[in-house]
Amino acid sequence: MEMHHFIDGAYVKGTSGRFSDVYNPATGEVQGKLPMASVSEMDDAIARAAAAQPAWGAMNPQRRARVMMAMVGLMNRDMDKLAEALSREHGKTLPDAKGDLQRGLEVIEYCIGAPQMLKGEYTDDAGPGIDMYSMRQPLGVVAAIMPFNFPAMMPLWHVGPALACGNAVVLKPSERDPSVPMMLAELFVEAGLPKGCFQVVNGDKEAVDTLLDSDIIQGVSFVGSTPIAQYIYSRATANGKRAQCFGGAKNHLIVMPDADMDQAADALVGAGFGAAGERCMAVSVAVPVGEETADRLVDALKPRIEKLRVAPYTDGDDVDFGPVVTAEAKNRILGLIQSGVDQGAELVVDNRDFSLQGYENGFFVGPHLFDRVTPDMDIYKTEIFGPVLSVVRAGSYEEAIGLAMDHEYGNGTAIYTRDGDTARDFAHRINIGMVGINVPIPVPLAYHTFGGWKKSMFGDLNQHGPDSFKFYSRTKTVTSRWPSGIKEGGEFNFKAMD
Repeated sequence: MEMHHFIDGAYVKGTSGRFSDVYNPATGEVQGKLPMASVSEMDDAIARAAAAQPAWGAMNPQRRARVMMAMVGLMNRDMDKLAEALSREHGKTLPDAKGDLQRGLEVIEYCIGAPQMLKGEYTDDAGPGIDMYSMRQPLGVVAAIMPFNFPAMMPLWHVGPALACGNAVVLKPSERDPSVPMMLAELFVEAGLPKGCFQVVNGDKEAVDTLLDSDIIQGVSFVGSTPIAQYIYSRATANGKRAQCFGGAKNHLIVMPDADMDQAADALVGAGFGAAGERCMAVSVAVPVGEETADRLVDALKPRIEKLRVAPYTDGDDVDFGPVVTAEAKNRILGLIQSGVDQGAELVVDNRDFSLQGYENGFFVGPHLFDRVTPDMDIYKTEIFGPVLSVVRAGSYEEAIGLAMDHEYGNGTAIYTRDGDTARDFAHRINIGMVGINVPIPVPLAYHTFGGWKKSMFGDLNQHGPDSFKFYSRTKTVTSRWPSGIKEGGEFNFKAMD
């Protein structure tokens, strides 16, 4: 099946003659041919967005918020349809796909408050007859370059606030699972968004570089790997654009000796293996403090992991996780697992030979548990982005917190403990952007901001929450003085103006 772009409110056939295969990860079969936009196609989409933006930006925020309100209703109406399309291309289970959609929907709900978020400030009588006030105005046309692992949530986290601020958006979704972003664009038009304000253009590096070099594009948002985040941030900012670029992660969960071990083990299994580990907030490193704690934790984890059910989303809601997104991803994950074995880690749960009857060509990777991993190993240093959990044993709390603080990534972290002093110290000292205390995946709700530190994030403002409205708008400050005369005998006294 040949797929399309979504431009000016309609599906548009690609003209470049270049295509990328879109797979069904469960079967390994090609289910679509996705057009890769040329420079001229991308430039045309950008120009059309620029033509549509002024009228949308001039619309008052309350009316823009009504589009967001209508979008919430339409997404709820089409939730099952959207989730099925997402699972078919990405491979995640239907409950996980609905969670992907729901977390994006929550940001759209937050955007209904755009009138409040876009209010400026006012100072009366800043000087003799002088008033000062500020206003927040849209940037113009912005670009969003989004990853494969959350094909609904990630675009909505960026497109929603950008549109609510009055911008037009050109979205370059992942070429691995592009259908849901285009379906969402179609729903935005149904919700009342003027055509052209949300363009979805599929492409590869050629399309991305066109966005980064365009004089029309004023802001760029990116989510993906750290090397690409660094590249996009450097090129966008060198071209004078505002940029926020979110990269990789290696999230540690510290288990203290006083932790509820069953609770910690359940949290690690869900956080480590949900969505086949293809989450930037997945917990991939467990750090038990003390040998006894480590032994208890591994004993609790092993049977839980061995019971995980890996299958395609069509097998029902009791599937724990499905395939990874591509054959290349599967081979990379298996290569890293083998490196862990070669470098001396203890493979406690070994599913290197995992195969699913009837789906032998699918991109399935079974769950793996390593123990006695050390910081010099590739499986510790690298973001695996697969169903692999590593246990790194720490002799003390200080050693455990040092592991997380010394790692180059700083996206998320968590601690499991019953001790309030330890938890408070951890929250204050850790140099990581999102912290969980007895919460394994500390993803903030829509009215707070989401973002990591260190090499997990490049830029000054985070995703969703108040930061998103700051990023997608800019402040203009006005100093106003209206000269007034003093009427004497019915005449206007112009000297009073001097």
